[in-house]
Amino acid sequence: MDFAWTSAEQAFRERLRAFLAKTLPEDWERFSQHGPASPALTRYAETFCGALAREELLTPHWPVEIGGQGQDPWHQAILAEEMWIAGEPRGGQYMNVNWIGPTLIKYGSEEQRARYLPPIAEGRALWCQGFSEPGSGSDLASLRTRAVRDGDDYVVNGQKIWTSYAGLADTCFLLCRTSDDRKRGITILLVPMDTPGITVRQIPSIIGEGDIHEVFFDDMRVPATARLGEEGQAWEIIAYSLRNERLGIPRYALARAALDRAVAILRERGDFAREAVRIEAAQAAALCEAARLASYAIVTRRAEGEVVGQESSSARYATVLCERTVAEFVVEHVPEALADAHPYLKMHHQRGIVAGIAAGAAEIQLNIIASDVLGLPREPR
Repeated sequence: MDFAWTSAEQAFRERLRAFLAKTLPEDWERFSQHGPASPALTRYAETFCGALAREELLTPHWPVEIGGQGQDPWHQAILAEEMWIAGEPRGGQYMNVNWIGPTLIKYGSEEQRARYLPPIAEGRALWCQGFSEPGSGSDLASLRTRAVRDGDDYVVNGQKIWTSYAGLADTCFLLCRTSDDRKRGITILLVPMDTPGITVRQIPSIIGEGDIHEVFFDDMRVPATARLGEEGQAWEIIAYSLRNERLGIPRYALARAALDRAVAILRERGDFAREAVRIEAAQAAALCEAARLASYAIVTRRAEGEVVGQESSSARYATVLCERTVAEFVVEHVPEALADAHPYLKMHHQRGIVAGIAAGAAEIQLNIIASDVLGLPREPR
């Protein structure tokens, strides 16, 4: 594969870097430690994403008729890389451009696209995803929140957990059970978070601010027009959505930038002369490069119009490995970073230690790779 950038792609990257240098506040590295789901960063993200939208840099990979510029998947990858290297100033809105919007474009009704896509394209919408439940973490097929049809409405009862952004979100991308069939019985509802019958409770977190929540649905009633796609179509839609989500979060770029900063600090104080430190840094750099190339292989398939399957889990797991390794390297060799001596490294550590949970737990990715990519049997023979 040829991963050399074209002149247009390189110009796009330079344009993004110039925008970031001009737009981000001077104290951004320290401010970004608030975390992507915090009230402070969420408020800033609306301003930042609005500015991105005005520069036609928020949704460049969307179709022109939907508010984008019709750019290819490589532009989406470049955009995501530069945002993550900067510490993701889009906050929770990164979900909008990576997978909420594209999913609505593909599966939404005309009314749903007209209602939800303009706020996303203008940088003023925040979504949360109602997936995980107590006892049904990454095993979505076991979810129990139920939506029962009652005339022109659905009545929803159940609970979600570990829901990022729920305390501030406008709309929930909600998975519900509409029949007892394990996979074909799941349906998606697009639910305004101010709907009566919704209760949100923040879960205390050891990092960040306001990152995760419990969400309760008690006889919540929404019109049937809130359904995305058909009843029982959720499994197909979610497979499409998650492939976009996992490839739209290039954590390897942030990890490599953090590693380079850590190495520069070690060089400056003379500690990088130790062979053991250099070997550990090389191992971390190799993992970052492996994750980058695994992701680029998937982007190449998308750019050529091929369907991306479960092999995206391999790229996702490679990214988890590089994130964890860089975070461990910093803890071992630049521990003062976690006490605010180096804000960028602390910000990366906060992002990095949850890399194996966000967008699908690492263990689930390994199961997918074993069963769907390698075709290994679930039981020993």
